[in-house]
Amino acid sequence: MREMEFKMERQGLLQVGDHITVTEGVLPSNYYYIIDPSLAMSGNYPFRERLSAREGVVARIVENERGFYVLARFEES
Repeated sequence: MREMEFKMERQGLLQVGDHITVTEGVLPSNYYYIIDPSLAMSGNYPFRERLSAREGVVARIVENERGFYVLARFEES
């Protein structure tokens, strides 16, 4: 089980328990992930921390002074 955090710009786009799919983006030295269809975006992850699963579940949504953050869980093999 792996947990990842994503930044969501607006409230209500996702709910706890939602099944999600992610798209992987590549930068020169990192990967990043977007919850489809462009609902939230992860930070950058080095190549050694690449996510192998593309489907997960929303575990928690947190609101703080910087915005909304989605914690998603992925089953990796």
